[in-house]
Amino acid sequence: MNTVNLTPYADLTPDCVLDAVESVGLMPDGRLLALNSYENRVYQVGLDDDAPIIAKFYRPGRWNDAAIEEEHAFMLTLAALDIPAVAPLRFAGRTLHHFRGHRLALMPRRGGRHPELGDLDVLEWIGRFIGRIHAVGAVVPFYYRPTLDIAEFGVASRDFLLAQNWIPADLLDAYRSVADHALQCVRDCYARAGAVRMIRLHGDCHLGNLLWTDAGPHFVDFDDARQGPAIQDLWMLLAGDRAEMTQQLAAVLAGYEDFAEFDARELHLIEALRTLRLIHHAAWIARRWDDPAFPAAFTWFGDMHYWQNHILQLREQIAAMTDGPLHGF
Repeated sequence: MNTVNLTPYADLTPDCVLDAVESVGLMPDGRLLALNSYENRVYQVGLDDDAPIIAKFYRPGRWNDAAIEEEHAFMLTLAALDIPAVAPLRFAGRTLHHFRGHRLALMPRRGGRHPELGDLDVLEWIGRFIGRIHAVGAVVPFYYRPTLDIAEFGVASRDFLLAQNWIPADLLDAYRSVADHALQCVRDCYARAGAVRMIRLHGDCHLGNLLWTDAGPHFVDFDDARQGPAIQDLWMLLAGDRAEMTQQLAAVLAGYEDFAEFDARELHLIEALRTLRLIHHAAWIARRWDDPAFPAAFTWFGDMHYWQNHILQLREQIAAMTDGPLHGF
């Protein structure tokens, strides 16, 4: 199979990580723990006479400095308003630092567990905080960060998988047909929704980026922050059949609308956005395959069974998009 990426973290040794943290004026004590992250590299670093800190090293070539600093500014604004986003720390007046060709940010360590999304009170609580994030996100747009759209997440992702020969030959015709059909259904959903408002979003509000404590939720990893419809930060909280998702969404919106108005036309986009994520996720793994962390983590990727299941999921999404949006609000 063809691959296109180099190995951007080959020289990011433990000594390099510790030296990078020391370069901003902190004193590591030698304790270093690699945390679960694929797109970037993230470490918990022990400090002399202080709590451990989180060091995030950004993937070279993904975002330029202006886009990263724009993400940081959004997070700092949220934190200043007591919205629980774990924002980067400033050292010498900066949040983005450079060391031996790497770019890094340092953040306080915040623990937590996955929220109980089966609890409607928890969903309402989360909805309130997402509503507060979106109330801030709607004030001004991102300038350097892109918009979540069909062209990048759908068409370009499908084309990359086909051009780089990731689809098994026996499934090529089936994949091409179902992906084309799915993308047309996505376009139809967007057409039914109409010109919905695009605002600054977290962008990737799944369980791994949403941690829960007795004090409530806090949001981490705004690396995928971008412009998009508000529903992008809500639909990943929903699971189960239509009746279950309807009940869950009602709970989320009960909290959300305490702080931000929700445009019901965006309900047309839930399954469309889920479809785009499926296609984009497959292409994301393929694009990163030269990074040794990816073959180790996604051992099943590329197997015939994976692509058979992927095609089945896209067919299920076509049916879901045809069924129409959730109702009952």
